[in-house]
Amino acid sequence: MKKRAIDDRTIDYRAIDAPDLIDVLSAPLRQEIVDMLAALGGEAGVAELALQMGRHADGLYYHLKILCKAGLVVDAGAGEGSERRYRLAGDGVQPLRLAYRTGSAPHAAALRKFAHGLLQVAEKDFGEALEMEDVVGAGPVRELWAARNKAWLTQAELEEVNGLLERLCELMSRPRSDERSRLMSCAFVLAPHAALPKRRGQQEA
Repeated sequence: MKKRAIDDRTIDYRAIDAPDLIDVLSAPLRQEIVDMLAALGGEAGVAELALQMGRHADGLYYHLKILCKAGLVVDAGAGEGSERRYRLAGDGVQPLRLAYRTGSAPHAAALRKFAHGLLQVAEKDFGEALEMEDVVGAGPVRELWAARNKAWLTQAELEEVNGLLERLCELMSRPRSDERSRLMSCAFVLAPHAALPKRRGQQEA
């Protein structure tokens, strides 16, 4: 089940579009929390979250409380040893996803803030990886990559790009297992540009 009624409204956790909920997810640390919950199979105790995120558990409770109040994370109660456990809302397995509504100032402001937070997390992850000794920087099992491209695409090519990104998200949404032992992060931004017309007299390519 991916929809849930919170405060008399129904949330689609695979297409979150309420500006206030996007704002909640805009904080970089809260993005890291929901991402790590997804990577750990959708549910985890605070100690495991803190360990995998490299943070103190006490520093996570405030943000978990905000996520729970917003209905984006569920307090699953005490587990073994009375440690509190938390679960992603929705089906508790798949990562939370946003809807991208254009033409609305509140939505645009919230999405801009979210993207800023996402890029902050990506920069942090990339910087930390640069300090690791065993990172693979080339070849078929490359682990470190920062790139940017801009190009004119056909409609078919745009569909192919979206299909590849969907495949990437699907691969990155699978929970941890014995074989899936390397924790990775991936961030991307796809955005259209208003292309300027060719200058007068410019030859066709």
